[in-house]
Amino acid sequence: MNTRKSNAHKGEGHRGRLREKFLSSGLDGFHDYEIIELLLTFATPRKDCKDQAKAALKRFKTLQRVIEAPSEELQEIEGIGPKNVFGIKFVYAVSNRYLKKKLLKKDPINSSKELFDYLYHSLRDKNREIFKVVFLDAQNKIITIETLFEGTLTASSVYPREVVQQALRQNAAALFLVHNHPSGEPRPSKEDTHLTRQLIHACRVMGITIHEHLIIGDDTYFSFADHGYIAEMNREYEAKDK
Repeated sequence: MNTRKSNAHKGEGHRGRLREKFLSSGLDGFHDYEIIELLLTFATPRKDCKDQAKAALKRFKTLQRVIEAPSEELQEIEGIGPKNVFGIKFVYAVSNRYLKKKLLKKDPINSSKELFDYLYHSLRDKNREIFKVVFLDAQNKIITIETLFEGTLTASSVYPREVVQQALRQNAAALFLVHNHPSGEPRPSKEDTHLTRQLIHACRVMGITIHEHLIIGDDTYFSFADHGYIAEMNREYEAKDK
C-alpha cells in the first residue's frame, strides 16, 4: 500500500470513529475542533481534516465564530475550500431555521431562563451588539423573532419608532427584547436602562406590552423583569399618564 492510500485509509478510519461516537452519544465529549473536523469532512471525503479544523479554531477562537466567519476568511486557511465552506454554512442555516421553527411552535415562554436557553446560542460570542425582538400574540405565543438592529463593539443604534412599527406590522400584543453584550458582562449600562424605558413608554402608547428585556453575556444573562425594572418602568408610565 502506498503512502497516499495509507493516509486516506487512516483518515477514513478516524472520521468513521468520530461519526460512530456522535451517533452513539451526540456531541457530548467532543472537542470543538472535532466538530469542525466533521463539518469539513462532508466536502472532503478521504483527506484528514484535523489540521484544518485546529487552524480554524486557532484563528477564530470559538466554534461559533468559526461557523459564522465570512466565507472568504475561512478559505484563507490552507485546505479549506469553497465546498467545505458551503457545508459549514448550510449546516448553520439549517440549524438556525430548525431552532426558530421549534421556538415558534412552543407553548408560551414563562421565564427569563427559558428565553435565554432558546436564544443564547444565536447571540453568545458575537463581536457586535445584536438586538432581537420576539413578537407575541395576545396569548403570549411567539409570532416571529426578528433581528432589528446590529451595532458596533459597544453599542447598537436602536430606534423605538422602528420597534413599534414592526410590532404593529406583526399585529403583536407584546414583546420580548433581547440583545447581547460582546464583552461577556450582561449587566445593563445606563444606555440599556434608558432605552428600555423609552421602548416601554413608546409601546404602551400603542397598547403593546413589553414583558422582558434580556441581555445575554458569556453563558449568563441579565433580566430586566426578574430585577423588577420592567414593573417599575410601567409604574412610571402609569403615574405620568394620570
